[in-house]
Amino acid sequence: MIKKLPVLFLCVTLTFCAKPKEREKQKENLDLQYIEAAEKWTEALPIGNGSLGAMIYGGVAQEHIQFNEETLWRGQPHDYAHEGAGKYLGGIRELLTEGKQLEAQKLAQDHFMSDPIKQIHYQPFGDIYIDFKDHDNFKNYKRELNLNNAVGSVSYTVNDVDYKREVFSSFPDQVIAIHLTASKAKALNFDLWLDAIHEDKSVMTTNDSQTLVVKVKDGVLRGVSTLKIITDGNIENTEGKLQITEASKATVYLTAATNYIDFEDVSGNPEKIVPETLAKVSNTDYEAVKSKHIADYQTLFNRFEISFGDNGKSANPTNQRIYDFWKDPNDPQLVALYVEYARYLTIASSRPGTKPATLQGIWNDQLTPPWFSSYTTNINLEMNYWPVEMYNLSECHEPLFDLIEDLSITGAKVAKAHYNADGWIAHHNVDIWRGAAPVNASHHGIWLGGAGWLSTHIWEHYLFTQDKGFLKERYPLIREAALFYSQYLYKDPQTGYLISSPSNSPEIGGLVAGPTMDHQIIRALFDITIEAAAILGEDTDFAAELKTLIPQIAPNQIGKHGQLQEWLEDKDDPEVHHRHVSHLWGVHPWNEINYEDTPEFMEAAKQSLRFRGDNGTGWSLAWKINFWSRFKDGDHAYELLHKLLSPAEKPDGKVGGGSYSNLFDAHPPFQIDGNFGGASGILEMLIQSQLGKIELLPALPQALPQGSISGVCARGGFELDFTWEDSRLTGVKVLSKAGGKCILVYGDKQMELETEKGGTYSFDGTLQSL
Repeated sequence: MIKKLPVLFLCVTLTFCAKPKEREKQKENLDLQYIEAAEKWTEALPIGNGSLGAMIYGGVAQEHIQFNEETLWRGQPHDYAHEGAGKYLGGIRELLTEGKQLEAQKLAQDHFMSDPIKQIHYQPFGDIYIDFKDHDNFKNYKRELNLNNAVGSVSYTVNDVDYKREVFSSFPDQVIAIHLTASKAKALNFDLWLDAIHEDKSVMTTNDSQTLVVKVKDGVLRGVSTLKIITDGNIENTEGKLQITEASKATVYLTAATNYIDFEDVSGNPEKIVPETLAKVSNTDYEAVKSKHIADYQTLFNRFEISFGDNGKSANPTNQRIYDFWKDPNDPQLVALYVEYARYLTIASSRPGTKPATLQGIWNDQLTPPWFSSYTTNINLEMNYWPVEMYNLSECHEPLFDLIEDLSITGAKVAKAHYNADGWIAHHNVDIWRGAAPVNASHHGIWLGGAGWLSTHIWEHYLFTQDKGFLKERYPLIREAALFYSQYLYKDPQTGYLISSPSNSPEIGGLVAGPTMDHQIIRALFDITIEAAAILGEDTDFAAELKTLIPQIAPNQIGKHGQLQEWLEDKDDPEVHHRHVSHLWGVHPWNEINYEDTPEFMEAAKQSLRFRGDNGTGWSLAWKINFWSRFKDGDHAYELLHKLLSPAEKPDGKVGGGSYSNLFDAHPPFQIDGNFGGASGILEMLIQSQLGKIELLPALPQALPQGSISGVCARGGFELDFTWEDSRLTGVKVLSKAGGKCILVYGDKQMELETEKGGTYSFDGTLQSL
């Protein structure tokens, strides 16, 4: 039985403010730092503004900066729906009911998959090269990425001259800026040029600029990128390179654009956009451009701060810190840095008006990237956005909502063509052309959870912000997804339950009828549709219909091994140690399975997780960290965090899961979801709010006995600051952004108060009013 916590009703002193104040104190020094240049892409340092991203190698004799623009993809506007596929739905279901899985998979592969069968690749754009003459003998080398101001830098000394360059990607000016300086007049000499690995490319050089034009293979998109240099030295056009001599400083501005407008329109004019963008900064002082960039970035970044004290804090280079943490995980500030780095990567890869972060954010250096560097919706895309509301970057969630809006259009066609249903659906992979049909192969491509899972993000944004205007605007997306599932659910002739068929439990078990994950997602979607409709005062009849369907959906079941069943049948194998634990979706990211309402299912879910084991890489480890945090076992969660923060490249040269030296997540290869999922898991150790109350330090590991966090957000529209010492809460402050009831829980204490919008409330470590 769950112990009922005593409720304390307190009168508190409150103050009001119109909006959350920007944090006035200077965030502690947050940077990734190295004493060597990068040799590999996964050692380079990322910058980005949501649409323009780059990787800085930091070489001395030659600098290499590889860059991306988010809309450069292969392919062209087209519809992935397979007309006539719906004729085969009944046959596939019948074969699955009869236990003829292989026959069902073949029928689906032949007649039910997308047209074409494969989706399209995200592409690299180009490369900036800078050659420095006679810089082979150097000292005092330092390479950094400053998370406080989103500026990368390289510095070193040659012949008593100090050289430095700064690189950043500006959101307000939409340029990548490179600023080079020398401490001695006329000592800065270098060659500068653009290149690309695309087969179809051209470069044109003028007096102070160079333009790269690329065209993708197997597609209609072309990209234009121009760099312009401003310097106090001399500039010459020499054999297709810009040669700068006798300078003390130089600034390079680069921007890029494509002809992509949206998934249906490729009539854009990058030849016009690029020069217009550069013209806005060409006559602006570098320091002014930099100041505007920093002010814009810090408006987002400075809202939040996390620290785990000075215990074990290391001044070593970041790559050494990762290695040291692997040997002895006594660098709690590396854990804090990991969270702040995830926030940096969110800001760099997902800003309002841009596209969502892909499997690799906006960074990619390959024409055929891993997993196409696309949007995988059976966990990876959603994981990219798990921490975004918690760590106070709500605006950065917006690109995902825009993608959902697009998918509601393409997914409606797929719903009709494949399932003879209204509403919209998305399967396990999506690209820039918003393909929503099942791709690749039937045994894993026919997964039906995409629309439901993505729709929960709309609801989560509402829960954190309490923004009814947003909910009203986006509610039709939730409703239409629920409409699809209400028509898609199929009465299983063997059990009598409504089930999802055909589908699969991602990556394991093949095409099946009735995977547990689907049913959890559909129940969650129906629940939030009902609640949203009530809040908005509409759709009464549809909400009533969904209420009647929910109890008919196949429920969670406990199997013969004490496990949460992954399928309708009790066929889980305890010896299968797979990276996907999809049937625990109801534990995290959702809350259907919890200790208060369904303790028996929590224990069954924990048993399933034990069977799957602690091994894993990248996003799989990250998800397991979140699971163990929800299970209130912080020490177990920290063990997995130790694995996530271990070096991907071991001393024997082997590459496995963990973190590359630039803290990119190694699946391997690089997938950014592990960075975001890992950050989410760390925050889940410290604060949870999924059950209508705010639990403080619910899964605090022994390894993090002291710390502070400020600007962290909870559902209900609350923002919190709190501290702890010796593993005990010492104080908490709550800002109520929307007003309403706030329930705080710490240990065996529970406090409930009615808040007013804009009010702040402070308590000590026993939740007594200050």
